[in-house]
Amino acid sequence: MTQQKTTSLLGANYWRLWTASVVSNLGDGISGVAYPWLASAVTRNPVHIALIGVATRFPWLVFSLPAGVITDRVDRRRLVVAMDVLRTLVTIGVALVVLGYQADLASPELIGSGQAQPPIGAGLLLAVLYVSATLFGVAEVFRDNAAQTLMPAVVAKENLEKANGRLWGAEMLMNSFVGAPLGGFLLAVAFALPFFVDAGSFAVAAAMAALLTGSFRPASSETAGPTRSFTGDLKEGFRWLWSHRLLRTLAIVLGLLNASGSAAFATIVLFSQEILNLDATGFGLMASAGAVGGVAGSFSAARISKAFGSGPSLASTFIIGVVTSAVIGLTSLAPLVWVMFAFGSFSAVLWNVITVSLRQSIIPDRLLGRVNSVYRFFGWGMMPVGIFLGGVLVDVVARLSNRELGLRAPFFAAALAQLVLMFYGMPRLTTAKLEAAKAEADSQG
Repeated sequence: MTQQKTTSLLGANYWRLWTASVVSNLGDGISGVAYPWLASAVTRNPVHIALIGVATRFPWLVFSLPAGVITDRVDRRRLVVAMDVLRTLVTIGVALVVLGYQADLASPELIGSGQAQPPIGAGLLLAVLYVSATLFGVAEVFRDNAAQTLMPAVVAKENLEKANGRLWGAEMLMNSFVGAPLGGFLLAVAFALPFFVDAGSFAVAAAMAALLTGSFRPASSETAGPTRSFTGDLKEGFRWLWSHRLLRTLAIVLGLLNASGSAAFATIVLFSQEILNLDATGFGLMASAGAVGGVAGSFSAARISKAFGSGPSLASTFIIGVVTSAVIGLTSLAPLVWVMFAFGSFSAVLWNVITVSLRQSIIPDRLLGRVNSVYRFFGWGMMPVGIFLGGVLVDVVARLSNRELGLRAPFFAAALAQLVLMFYGMPRLTTAKLEAAKAEADSQG
């Protein structure tokens, strides 16, 4: 693979990649408000709403492993471009369907008030949401896995934490601080409008990724012949991660953390409407907390890790997760939930900056796509499981007790799960063990 690196500056290729990610995250922020709000206009059933999240994340269980093999065989830049084009087309399709049903959808301010009625053709709209969410998830699996393997090819190893931090900070800013409130505003103008804007953002992202210069084919694809076994490649990536004790622990812990977090937020749109009494604009503003915490985390994560050690820094993310989940489950105050969202986002970015930079440093380039995909199979593959369980938990508790307790229950369950993971993970993810893994990788070249 041609290395487009510099040891002093991040370089032009980095800023092209940065721009592509930031623009697409603006669209993600808009759709992060528009999709759940649209779902809540079609159905009030927590399981049906959770299933839309399941459809988005389920492809990580099915496609993450083959995506890694493909990423290690093709030009990674072209794969990113192709997936952004697919996301553009899918989103345009959703926008056109919503435009056709716009007259039948309740106005955003009525949703959650008890006055909105299910639209004519609600079943078809739900089917469109399920199909589009699945296609979106497939594109995300291939796109994100390939995009993450690009970073070591555009910046020097010693700049990875800085490069990742700046990228995630800008992504958080556009996703939550700009995109989410903008999504709420666009919904108030017209239901279909945020989806058209979202499609445009993916088109721009595809164009920017296409401008990356150089060859981004992994070294193994340039030297190996056509007789390489797809299954053999997949097994090699799986064996490499599973035999690496630290990465195996990180993958398992991340999967369980993501499952608990996904369960808690499976029906967050209903929680926001019925417990916090938020309208579409308020729901968008609530999501802006993610930007505040995320940007703070992205610019301070490297310094925090250096000052306190990567082990204690990861330990703090467990503690923050337990506290934020418990507080959200207990409160009905939107400002307090906003603060908890900000702390949660801060801890998530802190975790990501440390662990992703670690993976990019110690995984050999020829295996980077495959090992990343196996890691994300565990880390992201548990999300649809958590989302489904969260929706079912809301439904069961609401039937046994009441709707309010049902909507709060996933946050209490998440706090308990994260507490257990804290006691499991902290002694296994120490600074000494993380630094030893880096030193071993450096010694092996």
